[in-house]
Amino acid sequence: MKLIADSGSTKTDWVCINADNSIQPVEAHTVGLNPFHMSDDEFRQVLVRDLLTQLGDVEITDVYFYGSGVRPEVEERVTGLLREAFPAAQTIEAHSDMLGAARALCGRTSGIACILGTGANSCVYDGHKIVHNTPALGYIIGDEGSGAVLGKHLIHDIYTGVLSQRVRNMFEQETKLKLSDIIDKVYRQPQPNRFLASFSEFIHRHLDDDGIREMVYSAFSDFVNLHLSRYGRPELPVSFVGSIAWYYQAQLSLVLQTLGYHLGTILKSPLEGLITYHQDS
Repeated sequence: MKLIADSGSTKTDWVCINADNSIQPVEAHTVGLNPFHMSDDEFRQVLVRDLLTQLGDVEITDVYFYGSGVRPEVEERVTGLLREAFPAAQTIEAHSDMLGAARALCGRTSGIACILGTGANSCVYDGHKIVHNTPALGYIIGDEGSGAVLGKHLIHDIYTGVLSQRVRNMFEQETKLKLSDIIDKVYRQPQPNRFLASFSEFIHRHLDDDGIREMVYSAFSDFVNLHLSRYGRPELPVSFVGSIAWYYQAQLSLVLQTLGYHLGTILKSPLEGLITYHQDS
């Protein structure tokens, strides 16, 4: 049977597809497997100690791994590590999370595929491969429209007075955070991008505030103008995967329509789309 993996920085979800295309009831979950942040031994340990234990005696014939950090230069390395865990598999492939998103969203048709979650990325996909991609630069110098950047704008606009005192009061009351706490989390603690992205829940709860709503529209407009416009393909449907796209569908759709694009599919997670893609292969 086929084993499909959707791996982010935090966790990896594994699903098996039987020969008749039904979904195997056995599902597995492990920590995220990012080859940029893990040694070969750490990667192997997760596969052997965690994954194989959960899969039990399931016979795997094909492995398709999609993960963050799987750039072209490390695909062979990741494939080799997976081969060690599944020596009897006939096919083993390792690809980027961006290609995973494109296959999940577009299947075998062309389109613009986007990731809009804690971070952001996008590409033009021709139904087989990525043909154009603006690089993901991270939340400090890129990631426009992402959860981390929305959180960054929120903090900036609250404490510089762009947003009202009412919003500041609500924020501090609901989060129990002061500016000194935020500075510590952002500049001294690990994973500040996830911390900033956590404020997307506050933003979503208060979209009735004009200032917050305009901030969201501005962030999504930046994503379109700085990334999608570079492709010069406004005729293609624009599809999204990720929590920000999922929860902000109405705002995202309005921005796309205003700027001359049409919305395709939105998925909270790529796994469902990847299952469909590989059931058809």
